[in-house]
Parts: sequence; C-alpha cells; structure tokens
Amino acid sequence: MNIAKCIATFGGCGLSPKAPGTVGSLAALVVALPLLKKPRILATSALVAGVVGLWASKKAGDGEDHNWIVIDEVAGMWISLLACAPLPTDARVGRWGKMKWPLLAFGLFRLFDIKKPGPVGVLDRRHDAIGIMGDDIVAGALAAGCIHFLRTVGKTVKLHEG
Repeated sequence: MNIAKCIATFGGCGLSPKAPGTVGSLAALVVALPLLKKPRILATSALVAGVVGLWASKKAGDGEDHNWIVIDEVAGMWISLLACAPLPTDARVGRWGKMKWPLLAFGLFRLFDIKKPGPVGVLDRRHDAIGIMGDDIVAGALAAGCIHFLRTVGKTVKLHEG
C-alpha cells in the first residue's frame, strides 16, 4: 500500500468489507474524542485532512469516489465534531452528557452523507477530488450547524425554565 492509499483509507479503515464509510467515520470519532477539549487542534486536523485528502483521493482513486476512500468521511466527521467542544456548563454532566453531542454529530453526519441533501448531493455528482471531499465537508458543516442550533436552543430553554 502506498502513502496515498494509506491516507485515503485512513490507515486501512476504508478496507472494511462492510460499511467502510461508517467504519471510517467511527474511527474519526474515536480519534477526535480527546481533541474535543482542544477545538483549535481539531479544526486544524480537519483542515489538514481536507487538503491532504484532496491529494490522496486524486492520486489513489484517480478522481473516482471508491467506497474504500474514507478520508473524506474523516474530514467531514471532524468538522461536525467542532460543534461538540465542551462548554463551561458541561463540567457538571456525567458520561452520557459528555457523549451525547459527539454521538449525535456522528448520526447527523452519516445521515447527511448518505441522504445527500441539497449542496451535498450537488458536490457528490462531481466526479473529481473536489466532489469526493466536498460532499462530506458540507455534510459535516450541516451536522455541526444542527448541533450548534440544538445546543443553543437547549441553553435557551434551560434559561427560561430556571
């Protein structure tokens, strides 16, 4: 395996015989969990995954979106997780409270990646490296937007209840 294919498969995650996109997204979640407390590093990692992913998907996949290319899921998943950085009020929550947002980000990202609404679908129809990476980056941004909205609404509701 060459370096481009190693990157494109996120260290081999994309070679999973079943659901390689989900396996790649789950691996990205696990790798990023410690980085939730360091959102700048997570954002930089997402940017690097996006840029390096453009190169790797073009070189390893000849511009075709093969199911074993999952670096796009990694970049998108990390973008979705940016909205899950702990808030000062999260210090009092238990394990479930700390995991609910990343798990929801995972679910929303996979939903948008699979269903391909709006701009996600437009980018998916491109048959080049920008399309390969772009649809997942937009899916990650949509998931992050949903998480941000839900967290904001949750805080507002708690303020009005209290």
